Amino acid sequence: MAKRWPWILGGVAVLGLGAWLLWPGGGAPAYVTMAVQRTTLTVTVNATGTLEPVDEVEIGADYNSHVTKGQILARLDTALLEAKVKQSAANRDAARAGIAEAQAALTLAQAKARRTAVLVERKFVSAQDNEVNQAEVARTAAALQAAEAQAAVAEAVLASDVSNLDKATIRSPVDGIVISRAVELGQTIVAALQTPVLFTVARDLTAMELHLDVDEADIGLVADGQEARFSVDAYPTRRFDATLTSVRLAPKTDQGVVTYQVLARVANPDLALRPGMTATADITTRTLPDALLVPNGALRFTPPNVDRNGLATLPPDQGRLWLERDGRAVPLVVGLGLSDGRATAVTTDQLKPGERVITDVARTDHAGP
Repeated sequence: MAKRWPWILGGVAVLGLGAWLLWPGGGAPAYVTMAVQRTTLTVTVNATGTLEPVDEVEIGADYNSHVTKGQILARLDTALLEAKVKQSAANRDAARAGIAEAQAALTLAQAKARRTAVLVERKFVSAQDNEVNQAEVARTAAALQAAEAQAAVAEAVLASDVSNLDKATIRSPVDGIVISRAVELGQTIVAALQTPVLFTVARDLTAMELHLDVDEADIGLVADGQEARFSVDAYPTRRFDATLTSVRLAPKTDQGVVTYQVLARVANPDLALRPGMTATADITTRTLPDALLVPNGALRFTPPNVDRNGLATLPPDQGRLWLERDGRAVPLVVGLGLSDGRATAVTTDQLKPGERVITDVARTDHAGP
């Protein structure tokens, strides 16, 4: 048994060495690396929204019908309105007749007063008779003013009734297309404090407007004139272009999430886009040509055998990369620029395009340092 111990110990040593070499964590660390690139960096902001007509008119009075300005869309029952117009017209005529009657009475009173004044001078009538005639002139003049005011009221009532009758014929105020209708033949229309919307007409669907909700964390990057590309569920493989026209200042809060509305103009010459479609857009906020880009994973990486607390704290505009040199991870401090969420532009004289930076560890040396 004593003679066998050296053989047993030797076998255990061989097996241990083989396990150490074959075990995934054995040997020196194997790093995952990615190449540094020099290319254009495009920073985008993602947002969702809906498509709307640029100019939409709600008419208070058939789907997809093209209409022209002044074209009749609907007619209401006008029997009562026509009767009201006739009644108002009659009242207007009666008021005009009242003016003529009052004018005639005034003319007669003025003539009588003139004759009485002459007779008073000749002592044929008393001064009291003259005063009575002058008072009659004043009374008939007031009656004429009252008749004229009554006629003005009658004219206004008639104008209102004629306008109501005219509104019983619903006409399109613009050239466009009917995108919604809320009335059917024979339906009763009740107008209370708010005029009911019977038709919605879009002026021109070849130009659309995209209403986007941008998160408050990204709104500082967004400005008028920026370009955007978006897609809709109806055409999953197609991308559409848009130009931002307005960034609204008023916030929108939904379940604690604050967003700001951004408007963008969209060309729609083939009418593929329709009002109400949901769009997912990428707004291009910055473009940096000829940038030296490293993957963001490289800026987050620290070798497992390095004490993070022992590393110097860097200012916000600097980051630390790790390069593989002779099997060892060597740090490199670089200046930080724009990032698109996947890669970051860096500035350094010690890094060239094509060089590789460490992003992860494939296996860790469990045997110790």
